Amino acid sequence: MTDTASRVPPALLRLMQLVSPSLPVGAFTYSQGLEWAVEAGWIGDADDTERWLSDELWATLAHLDLPVAARMMASVAAGDRDALAHWVDLLLAGRESAELRAEERQRGRAMADLLRVWDLPGNTEWRLLLAQSQTAGFAFAAERWHIPVADALGGLAFAWAENLVLAAVKAVPLGQSDGQRALARIAAQVPGAVALALALADDDIGAASPALAIASARHERQYTRLFRS
Repeated sequence: MTDTASRVPPALLRLMQLVSPSLPVGAFTYSQGLEWAVEAGWIGDADDTERWLSDELWATLAHLDLPVAARMMASVAAGDRDALAHWVDLLLAGRESAELRAEERQRGRAMADLLRVWDLPGNTEWRLLLAQSQTAGFAFAAERWHIPVADALGGLAFAWAENLVLAAVKAVPLGQSDGQRALARIAAQVPGAVALALALADDDIGAASPALAIASARHERQYTRLFRS
């Protein structure tokens, strides 16, 4: 084994596994309202896609998903299930449509199954709570694998962006090159969003995204669709 190979942090490899698009939690089946936004004419090209995702990164992820995920990791580290339950409830309350809440729970159940496959310590005792939220399951795995908080949040944000860019490639549709350019630009904003999330006080956590809420709610009754949300 070379010296270079021996310096690859195990936590980095675990993070890559957690954010892999091949992770069997069904992320590829969701568009989070993007599919309806395409049909409505709100999104029609790569620039529109980038603007949509950039707005959501700063309006929703930076102010809700990411700071909540950080606190979920802290709750797991402290062995505090009541605190984790509080953050799960707050996150679900911030999902502004039935589809978005269903996605959080459905992916949560799939993530809880994975935690059992990986045999992470405490997964059985925490299972009922973790199954309510895929973000909670992600935070549980990240803490158990000793992934630094900022790295975990960056990975969570990148996985979100990659999934929705792939949805846009199918729904808009975009070429693969246009999709990758959009993803690179969104990814460049992730460190700033993570820094903002980590700086928020508890009372400042929360988000409202009317466009996302409308698109997601209207998607529930979209006549033809590729995605579950």
